[in-house]
Amino acid sequence: MRRLDLPIHLPNMFGLDPAIFWFVFSVTAFAGFVKGAVGFAMPMIMMSAFGSVLSPQLALAALILPTLATNILQAGRGGIGAAWDTVGRFRWHIGAVIIFIVVSAAFVRSVPQSLMYLLLGIPIVAFAIWQLSGRPLTLPIHHARRAEIISGMIGGLYGGISGIWGPPLIVYLLSINVSKSEQMRVQGVVFLMGAVVLTLAHLASGVLNAQTLPLSAVLVVPGVAGMFLGLWVHDRLNVDQFRRWTLVLLVLSGLNLVRRGVEILLS
Repeated sequence: MRRLDLPIHLPNMFGLDPAIFWFVFSVTAFAGFVKGAVGFAMPMIMMSAFGSVLSPQLALAALILPTLATNILQAGRGGIGAAWDTVGRFRWHIGAVIIFIVVSAAFVRSVPQSLMYLLLGIPIVAFAIWQLSGRPLTLPIHHARRAEIISGMIGGLYGGISGIWGPPLIVYLLSINVSKSEQMRVQGVVFLMGAVVLTLAHLASGVLNAQTLPLSAVLVVPGVAGMFLGLWVHDRLNVDQFRRWTLVLLVLSGLNLVRRGVEILLS
């Protein structure tokens, strides 16, 4: 499949060749399914797969609205009251994510493509392999607020240039041993806050524009449909076992990002 760079001039299916469009559509549905089942990994799956056929900026634009829509569903699943309590408890992390998404989004067009792919791929692979090894991913936290803020800063810096700010939050939540239901809700709330800011930031940066908005909007459909199916699985099957297979997928996705970064660096 031919990789498409901005600006978009093709009048085909939302600016894409049909084969590329249906690939992107299918990846979004699968990413939504994984998010519904385990609560995270949607942007990582999408960015990794999209990077094979789209430019980094177009890949980022395409995932913004599906991410926003699915995070609304995830954050609100436990009710508005529970979501609001989560905002209060994790306000320092949320604030750091929001500030640093805005800061890094302004530099999305100037960050070298190879560097962006490598900075995304290597931590994803390390995170997934560590989890698959059976060792708990916990950090010794002596100052919880400091750890909360630092994890939010790191997530925001990644989020503004890639649309991915979940891994630092997941590490932090595992470190403070929150319950599974609370982790799902916290991820949804934090991801939603970041998704709103990401959307506004890239409307301002120009990444999300009249050319890229239609594609991002139509991908909401497979993303939401996939998430509903994933939520059905989440409520009925062994999520731990499914998460193991998801981590295998994340290793492959991260390796693909590393491959793209090295390929661009050597070209």
